[in-house]
Amino acid sequence: MLELEHGFRVVDVNARLDPNAEEVATFGRDITPERLEREMHQSGVVRAVVSPGSRAAREGYLQANNAVARLSVDRPFLAFARLSGPRDPGAGASSRLRNLASSRQSHHTDPEDVEQYAYDDRFHGFVLAPGRDGLPDDETLAMLDEVGLPVLVHAGESFTPAQARETLLDYSFPVVLTSFGGFPLNRELMSSAIDLLETREQLYLDTSFVRYRGLLERGLLEHPDRVLFGSGAPDAHPSVGVMEILTLDVSEDALKRVFSKNPARVVPALGRGEE
Repeated sequence: MLELEHGFRVVDVNARLDPNAEEVATFGRDITPERLEREMHQSGVVRAVVSPGSRAAREGYLQANNAVARLSVDRPFLAFARLSGPRDPGAGASSRLRNLASSRQSHHTDPEDVEQYAYDDRFHGFVLAPGRDGLPDDETLAMLDEVGLPVLVHAGESFTPAQARETLLDYSFPVVLTSFGGFPLNRELMSSAIDLLETREQLYLDTSFVRYRGLLERGLLEHPDRVLFGSGAPDAHPSVGVMEILTLDVSEDALKRVFSKNPARVVPALGRGEE
C-alpha cells in the first residue's frame, strides 16, 4: 500500500497487539508487531496505544499485558493493560441480581494489579471491554480512580454510553469510549455519547469504526477538545481511519486536535518526540 502523505502528526489511541502466533491464525491475517508497525508507518501514524485482544474465559490478562508491554519496547507503541472483572455490565434486574452474588475470582483484576500496572513505567493506561470481560468491582474501580490513568472502554451495543454513565463516569479518571460509543455503526448510540460530553468533563470519544461523516463532524465542531483519533487496527487498516478524518469538512485546527493535541492531553506520552 502507498504511504499517506498528509502533513499532520497523527497518534492513535486504539490498536490491538496480539502477542503470539496463535492469534495470527485465529484472525486469519498477519497481525504481528512488525506488521502493525508497518501499517502505522504507511498511514503516517507516529505513535499508537496498544493492548491485547480477548483471551479465553477465566484466563485473565496478566501474561498478555506483560507480553504487549515487552513487544512495545523500541517500537512506537504505548502499552495499556487490559482488565477484567466479576460484574455483569447489564442494566436489568437480572444483572443487578447476579452482581449481588458475584465475587472476584483469581483471573479477575484486583486493586493490587491496578496499582502495580500504574507504577510500572511500561504501562500508560488501561482498557476495559465490559461486554466481553465484565466490569471490575468497586474496590478495583476505586484504585483506578486513585491512580488516575486514562481508561479506554470498548463501547457500543454490548456496553452502551448509558451503561458507562451508570458505572464509570462518576469517577475522576479519564474515560475514552471507543467508536463514539456506538460499535457497530449504531448511529443512535453515537449521538447519545456526543450528548453525554455536555455533562461529563472526563469523558472522551475515539473515532474507530465511525463511518458517519455527520457524527464525526458534529463531535469535532461541538466538542473540539474531546474527540481522539483511534484506528481500531488491525481490524481496520489505520489508513482508513486517517482518511475518514482527512475528508471531513472541518478546519485544519480541528484536524490537528483530533490527530495529536487531544490524544496527547489524555495520554501525555503520545505527545513526546517529533517523529
